[in-house]
Amino acid sequence: MRYHGLAALLLLSLAACGSKQKLRPAMGESLPVKPQMATQTPTPAELLTPQPIARPERVNEVLRRSEERDEDRFDLPPPG
Repeated sequence: MRYHGLAALLLLSLAACGSKQKLRPAMGESLPVKPQMATQTPTPAELLTPQPIARPERVNEVLRRSEERDEDRFDLPPPG
C-alpha cells in the first residue's frame, strides 16, 4: 500500500513539472532563418503546426462495383 502511495506521489510530481510558457529559442540561439519566398520568419507555433500535406484527410470513397485491376508487372508471386 505504501508503494502505491509513493508511486502516485511520483507520478503527480512528474505531471506537475510540465511548462506552460510560450516556446522560445534557447539562450544564445535564434529561430531558423526565414525561408526564401516567405514574407516573414515563422513563429515557433507556426513551425510546430503540421502542414496539410503532412496530415492528409482520409478519403472514405466506398467501392460501389467491382473493377478489373490493371496489370501490375511488379505483382510477383512469392518465391519458392
